Amino acid sequence: MNSSSAAEKGIPVLDEGVLSTLNADGTRRWLRPRLSKGRFLKWRRIVGYCLIVIFVALPHLRINGKPPILLDLPNRQFTFFGATFLPTDTLLLALLFLSFFIGIFLITALFGRIWCGWGCPQTVYMELVYRPIERLFDGRSYRDGGRTPVHPMRRAGKYAVFFVVSLVLAHTFLAYFVSSETLARWMTRSPLEHPTAFIIVAVVTTLMMLDFCLFREQVCTLMCPYGRFQSVLLDRQSLIVSYDEKRGEPRGKRRRGEEAGDCVDCRLCVLTCPTGIDIRGGLQMECINCTQCIDACDSVMDRLNRPRGLIRYSSQEAIEGGRRQLIRPRVVLYPLLLMVVVSLFGLALAGRSPVDVSFLRNRGSVFHVLDSGSVENKVHLKLTNRAPRDRSYNVSVIQEGVAMTCSDLPLRIGPGDSASLVLHVTVPRDRFEGGRAEVKFLVGDDTGYEREFSHQVLGPLFGGDASSTPTSPQEADQ
Repeated sequence: MNSSSAAEKGIPVLDEGVLSTLNADGTRRWLRPRLSKGRFLKWRRIVGYCLIVIFVALPHLRINGKPPILLDLPNRQFTFFGATFLPTDTLLLALLFLSFFIGIFLITALFGRIWCGWGCPQTVYMELVYRPIERLFDGRSYRDGGRTPVHPMRRAGKYAVFFVVSLVLAHTFLAYFVSSETLARWMTRSPLEHPTAFIIVAVVTTLMMLDFCLFREQVCTLMCPYGRFQSVLLDRQSLIVSYDEKRGEPRGKRRRGEEAGDCVDCRLCVLTCPTGIDIRGGLQMECINCTQCIDACDSVMDRLNRPRGLIRYSSQEAIEGGRRQLIRPRVVLYPLLLMVVVSLFGLALAGRSPVDVSFLRNRGSVFHVLDSGSVENKVHLKLTNRAPRDRSYNVSVIQEGVAMTCSDLPLRIGPGDSASLVLHVTVPRDRFEGGRAEVKFLVGDDTGYEREFSHQVLGPLFGGDASSTPTSPQEADQ
């Protein structure tokens, strides 16, 4: 439906340029960007296909017997390149994600939205996997903007291949949460044995089909918040895809006696843009720095025997005739912050204990006074093995006059597993002050690791009989 027919039917007509994915009458404009070959496309393909190989291969690699990345949500264990983090590693996880975000800020300040055009999974899979498949099946219809109808069998074949690719990617995605061995075992069994995993794969596959078949570039232009942050993350010195207006204007073909710029207004930069924008309009939120407009413009300049670079990587300051400054406040501040955060992360990781020791509070009566006058406590201890191999743990007290018994020691725990102990600790009555006494425990394993831990046990408040003393943590706190 064109603008005039829409107006005749009473449909509001939008001004041109409101949104690159809308027609003037407000209907969806399906983008079929033209492929512009050039030096940037070659390097984007190399980077993109390498990222795809890494994504598919990572779940099958092993470091210390574990995948490089394993997000084991049911067991609350998160493995990153040989190091396993537990929910108690709040500081480490916070520093890890903080360094990731600071790194993004630094890359954006230096190179603009290069992540969007070169590394984002949405762009990589859309432009290097799904779009080539669509060009293959749609053929002439793709090249002429959808005017030629596509045979139903070709259309069905296209969506069948889309479904298979989405299914493979969904299974690969699941492998980051359950390991490739578990995934392979599930794939050979009935879905009724693992309904949750089956539902997750079905949902992820459906979302991918909706993304790459329906939403497409709207994920970048409407859903992703990163483009809206660029006004804060970028400055006039950041490297972006820019159009040299001084060199290109006025646009049009050169005629004898008339003055014209290098831009011949061929609109190839618009036809090849995966988000449908006109880069000649300046910096825009929808630009993902994919460089397709640069390759398209360079090919035109080559045919006209004019120098390349009418559209190029540059900064707003440089494109307007100024000088690009590499050293500026945010480029200095971000690396310093990143160094501090990474250093803190390294120190925290190096000083992390190979075993996590937690003292659990008892409910109800936790101590009683023996005939000898000493006070016996039940101390619940939880040990979590952080080491990549099995460990045998022992626990003892290191205070004179304090005794401890436990029938479960030594205790062997697998890597990443946890186990609980009940320790019977006997403390002389004169050690208690205000109903509490401090007991020092020594926790060690069969590799020579030892570390001291302190824990307060409850006991009598006064020197009288046990009937006047608290027998629970709640009474002791009153």
